[in-house]
Amino acid sequence: MSATVARKSFVQQPEHLHSTASSTTNSIAASPEDTPRQSPSTTSLSSLDSSSELELKAVNGKLLDTYGNEFQLPDFTIKQIRDAIPAHCFQRSGAKGLGYVARDLASLAATFYFFHAYITPENVPSTPVRAALWAVYTFVQGLFGTGLWVLAHECGHQSFSPSKTLNDTVGWFCHSVLLVPYFSWKISHGKHHKATGHLERDMVFVPKTRDEYASRLGYYAHELSELMEETPFATAATMIGQQLFGWLYYLTANVTGHNCHERQSEGRGKGKRNGFGGRVNHFDPSSPLYEAKDGHLILLSDLGLGLTAALLITLGYKFGWANLAVWYFAPYLWVNHWLVAITFLQHTDPSLPHYESHTWNFARGAAATIDRDFGFIGRHLFHGIIETHVLHHYVSTIPFYNADEATEAIKPVMGQHYRSDVEGGPTGFLKSMWRSARMCHWVEPCEGVEGENKGVLFFRNRNGLGVPPQKMAPTADLKATKQDS
Repeated sequence: MSATVARKSFVQQPEHLHSTASSTTNSIAASPEDTPRQSPSTTSLSSLDSSSELELKAVNGKLLDTYGNEFQLPDFTIKQIRDAIPAHCFQRSGAKGLGYVARDLASLAATFYFFHAYITPENVPSTPVRAALWAVYTFVQGLFGTGLWVLAHECGHQSFSPSKTLNDTVGWFCHSVLLVPYFSWKISHGKHHKATGHLERDMVFVPKTRDEYASRLGYYAHELSELMEETPFATAATMIGQQLFGWLYYLTANVTGHNCHERQSEGRGKGKRNGFGGRVNHFDPSSPLYEAKDGHLILLSDLGLGLTAALLITLGYKFGWANLAVWYFAPYLWVNHWLVAITFLQHTDPSLPHYESHTWNFARGAAATIDRDFGFIGRHLFHGIIETHVLHHYVSTIPFYNADEATEAIKPVMGQHYRSDVEGGPTGFLKSMWRSARMCHWVEPCEGVEGENKGVLFFRNRNGLGVPPQKMAPTADLKATKQDS
């Protein structure tokens, strides 16, 4: 049973954002295996009577997402999630996985052959028409390339087949030809799954806190509520930069990843920071993203990139760099665009919380994701990575072709904490990019909350959309500084 989240007067929430009503009435106590790192609170709201629940809310305060909808902390466990999934959903088939790889490689090859053989000056004399058709080629190849990327992603999670050797061999090959450092990405991505929604440990699209956002603009945190609205042009420019270069920035400078590298257990993060020149990247074995034991895998990833680069350089000299730009690099940029768009929208939405360390646990963090719909492209070319992401964060070893059934199985357990935004298909997916860019600027605690609730942060923005940011007074230190100046 599903119910549409209530709209608030702050902003009109899309009708297509759904949460499933819970059918789970009692919380099962979690063991460390069920829910890694439980929060300090061991009392679930579902185990309290109504008067005690109201008293707890009164003490800790009300949590409101950006739309103004009330939020309650998830209280189910990983054991409940896994127990709800039919056993056959966990079964992996190497033959089926290789069949999908063959399909995607054949699609890439057939598309190239068709355009190279038939979209020629002899067959299409008009240069503008020919250019337009080759632009279509780059888009289509970008779709097939993204599908291949997703299959390598399956390999990284060991959901491709029961064989780790086969998984890593196929994953290394598929990612290398797409200029992705397979093992380097696999390790950092695994850490992302272990700390999703954790403001100090998550590895990708970690939102800025209010202080960080204000500092970037040259303001103090208390001044954000007084800022003028961000212009649509500025939003669009930011989005274009993110979609064109976001993936490369992430690989080379850990942009959008956490920046708490000083706490790396082996001391590899001392003096290192995100950004160019900060020595935090996916290519250096000494990067604080990795441990010393990972060094040979990082070098193996670099070898894959080097071999692909050598092949591309050879092709460029033989057939011309302009041809190679159209054949490979333009589709490559499309692949990067889809990767960033997909990941951004999986973890950035006005309804999603983020957690400080004292409130985070694995079950809560995994629920801080959202499923969307991208129609035929999402289901068949992107192998469902957009449509079944919530399930993927709970059990990443379930292969994509079993993920729909597993998703339906966990909805009753997650209840109101399962989120999906599916109306409009591809159009709705693209619209949600703009909505999230306008509404999700930074995260901050809700006004008036205490205790555990103070560690639950929601997006706020300077555009007057949704719940307004808190009104803050300058600290005593800032007042003294201004008086001295």
